[in-house]
Amino acid sequence: MLPTTLNTNEVKDASGVEVEFERRSTDKTVLEFKQVAEAPNLPHRLKVSNQESGVGLALRRRSLIRLDLTSMSEVDTTLPVTDSAYIVLDTAVGAHNTTAAAKKVLAELLSFVASDGTNTTVKFDCTGTGAKCLIDGSL
Repeated sequence: MLPTTLNTNEVKDASGVEVEFERRSTDKTVLEFKQVAEAPNLPHRLKVSNQESGVGLALRRRSLIRLDLTSMSEVDTTLPVTDSAYIVLDTAVGAHNTTAAAKKVLAELLSFVASDGTNTTVKFDCTGTGAKCLIDGSL
């Protein structure tokens, strides 16, 4: 269960500075947080959701963590725009007795996005190998 407030380094920006979020709403499948310091007309939201489908050995869980940031366009300064980033984990929970496979693929994805292969340091500045592909559209 996530806390009501994310304020102890759960979320950091590109320079490694903590970004605080507080719980905004909850329903049975989605939990939404808002940035504590967001401007009313520029929402900065973090959403967590889980959805299950299938039964028995075919039971799957799709979990999503999504961040949306609305800011003013740098080209047309009267136009609000939204940038989004999200991670989806789709796992065969009905066919596994442990979470080992899910943890393996998630760890590998996080490592690819947040490191550059020269060491094991997590790079919040988006200079990790996978992050650079996402940011500049390279392959």
